[in-house]
Amino acid sequence: MTVYLDASSLVKLYVSEPGSHDVRQLLATARSAATSGLTYAEARAAFARRFREKGLSGRDYAMVKRDFDADWPGYVSIDVSAALCRSAGELAERHHLKSLDAIHLASFVELTSTTWPDDVEFSSFDTRLNRAAASALRSLKRVR
Repeated sequence: MTVYLDASSLVKLYVSEPGSHDVRQLLATARSAATSGLTYAEARAAFARRFREKGLSGRDYAMVKRDFDADWPGYVSIDVSAALCRSAGELAERHHLKSLDAIHLASFVELTSTTWPDDVEFSSFDTRLNRAAASALRSLKRVR
């Protein structure tokens, strides 16, 4: 199985917070992990915010960045193309999503187009985005 991680899930792999254990367990059973190319910037911004707000020491912040940068090439990164952005716009309207959430959903839909939908799982800690992903996955399964 491939797990698609949005930024809220991926960050939990590097910063201990509620849900971190769940994401680690999910990845333990996965063949691979995928995410949008934009997640790199989202995650780095989240780590920097944690550091600024004193949630990470300087040493921990440096370690989190080092580990994340070392791991990044191992993630399947979905390119944010012009076509994906147009798809994200449609999905944002249909599911009432914020822009970055719509890009994550469009990236997930693109990922499922290259594999069997039963072989992909979506991970996010955003309720609306999870509902939209479940709806998109049901639609993809009906089409195939």
